[in-house]
Amino acid sequence: MRGRKTVAEDFWAVRDVSFEVPQGHTFGLIGRNGSGKSTLLKTLARIYYPDQGTIKLNGTAASMLEVGSGFHPELTGRENIYLNGSILGLSRKQVRAKFDEIVEFSGVEKFLEQPVKNYSSGMYVRLGFSVAVHTEPDILVVDEVLAVGDGAFREKSRQKFLEFTGQGRTVIFVSHALSQVKEMCDQVAWLEKGRLREVGDATEVTERYEQALKDEKE
Repeated sequence: MRGRKTVAEDFWAVRDVSFEVPQGHTFGLIGRNGSGKSTLLKTLARIYYPDQGTIKLNGTAASMLEVGSGFHPELTGRENIYLNGSILGLSRKQVRAKFDEIVEFSGVEKFLEQPVKNYSSGMYVRLGFSVAVHTEPDILVVDEVLAVGDGAFREKSRQKFLEFTGQGRTVIFVSHALSQVKEMCDQVAWLEKGRLREVGDATEVTERYEQALKDEKE
């Protein structure tokens, strides 16, 4: 992926990055701000398309990349469940069948008839994440948004990830919470300045990344 930096110079947000995510695993992307994590995630979610190379996804994918993405602020929580569900590929009948589960998981029952413009960022995330996971995709792509939720919701999300991978589904997500990455991921890719620095076991690679950050400060 590249963006025009000047008339004479191209800036590549991500370049020469290649890896394979095993089915049924939770895979993390780590790296400093500006390393290309979110760009890569948006490319995996088919929001961006690569200028070079290819991306192959085996199965359906749902993404939760930004707080409030796929929601209309003037619509109620109820209406946005149907809207977001349709964006993610569900029919109205399918959303109706999953509606109670979506609401229960999100924990926004008391605010369901309010416009989501009145929701806190945490409520946005809980509802958006709940819709995404209940579409039951083969691949779930999640950006840093889970950091907005409280501890109880993060634990609920962790359990959902385990349930997903136990069903042979795959989770790909970005987080700066490195303890969370080590706890939740099987493998990670470490990006640096738009290139792949290392990919491998989540704990080992994350600890080397943490050490690199410490060495840089000394």
